Amino acid sequence: MFHVLTTTYTQPADVVDQTRPAHLAWLEEEVAAGRIVLAGRLESGTGAVLITADLSEEAVEDLIARDPYTVAGLIRCERVSFNGSFRAPGL
Repeated sequence: MFHVLTTTYTQPADVVDQTRPAHLAWLEEEVAAGRIVLAGRLESGTGAVLITADLSEEAVEDLIARDPYTVAGLIRCERVSFNGSFRAPGL
């Protein structure tokens, strides 16, 4: 299953920004490992969207739990899962 994770910041931007460097380092590691295929902040600046690779529900829950924003209690995360029947080459 592929998963779309929508996060919403639960703290003010200045508080979120204190953890941003650790979050970006985590994102770089997850993208390099192939677990996250696309990520970025919402245009509104109120959260972000992350799209995972083909992962189990358990792997995604672990991924979310290790995000420094989650560890610091800075986000609420919603997940939508789908089977990804049609894929670009290489996914």
